[in-house]
Amino acid sequence: METIWFCLVAVMIAAYVVLDGFDLGAGILHRFVAKTDAERRAVLASIGPLWDGNEVWLLAGGGTLYFAFPALYASSFSGFYLPLMMVLWLLILRGIAIEFRGHLQGPVWGPLCDSVFCGASALLAIFFGAALGNVVRGVPLDSSGYFFLPLWTDFSLGGDAAVLDPYTVLIAIAAFITLAEHGALWVAYKTTGDLEQRSRRAAGRLWWAVAAMVIVITFTSFRVQPHLGESFRARPWGFVFPLIALAGLILMRRSGLRAFLASSAFLTGMLTSVAFGVYPYVLPSSGDPARSLTIYNAAAARYGLQVGLVWFIPGIALAAGYFVYTYRSFAGKVGEEPWPGK
Repeated sequence: METIWFCLVAVMIAAYVVLDGFDLGAGILHRFVAKTDAERRAVLASIGPLWDGNEVWLLAGGGTLYFAFPALYASSFSGFYLPLMMVLWLLILRGIAIEFRGHLQGPVWGPLCDSVFCGASALLAIFFGAALGNVVRGVPLDSSGYFFLPLWTDFSLGGDAAVLDPYTVLIAIAAFITLAEHGALWVAYKTTGDLEQRSRRAAGRLWWAVAAMVIVITFTSFRVQPHLGESFRARPWGFVFPLIALAGLILMRRSGLRAFLASSAFLTGMLTSVAFGVYPYVLPSSGDPARSLTIYNAAAARYGLQVGLVWFIPGIALAAGYFVYTYRSFAGKVGEEPWPGK
C-alpha cells in the first residue's frame, strides 16, 4: 500500500511539472519572444484558461503527501520553511500579474505585470529545481526525523549542507532551462506568425542546453547520491524511465504538438527516473542512511491508506475528466487578443 501511494504522489508531481511547467516556461520567455503588447497578450491567452487549473496538481500532490506520508510532510515543511514561504509568495505574485495584466491600463502597469510574471515564473522554476536537488542529495536528518538547512553557506564543494549548494544550484539551472524549453514549445504550438517563429527558434537553441544539462546532471546525481545506482542495478527494468526521457529529448526536435508532447514525455521520464532511483526513500539522510525517511517509517497507518485510496480514485478521475474537457475546449491556435473575460 505504501508503494502505491508513493507512485501516486510521483505521478501527481510529474503531472504538475508537465502541465504547470509549460506556463512557467511561457512566463520565463514571454518578454523575450513577444516583442509587442499584442504578442504578449497572445502568450497570456495561450495559458490564460489553463494556468490556474494546472496548479490543482500541486495542491493535490501536497495534500496527498500530507495524507499518505505525514512524517515527510512535517519534516520537510519544518526544514524548508523559508524556501516554501518564498515559493508561496512567488505563486501569489505570479497569479496577480497574470490576472491584473488584462485589467490595469497605462504605460506602467502593463510592463510591471509582465516583469513580475516573468520574474516569478523564473524563480519558481529555480526553486522547484533546487527542491528536487535537495531530495536527491539528502538532508541532515536527526534522530527524530527533523532537520534544519540554511538557505546557503559558502557554496564550497564538500562544505556545509544548505538549500542552495553547488549540486542543488546545478539542478535549479537545469530546471530553469528545461521549463523554458517546455514553455517555448507550447507557445510555438499555440501561436502564429512571428511569435511562433521566434518561439520555435528559442526552443531550438534551448534544446542544446537541455541535452548538455541532462548529461551533466545524470553524471553528477549518481555521484552525489549512490542509492540511485543501487536502485537501477537491483531493478534493471527501471531503465525504461530514462529511455522514455531519452526518446522524448530526441523527438523534441520536431515541431508543433508532437514536439510539445515529446517534451512532456521527457519531463515525465526524468521525474519518474528520480522517483525510481530514490525509492524506497522519500527523503534521504545525507548523514546516517538509517535516519532516512522511507515509505515505511513516514507513511500513515495502513487502514487510513486503504480507505483513502477508495476516495482518491473517483476524485482524481473527476479531476482528470475536467482537464480533458478544458484542454479540448481551448485546443488550437490563439490570436493576439486576451482570453475571454480579460
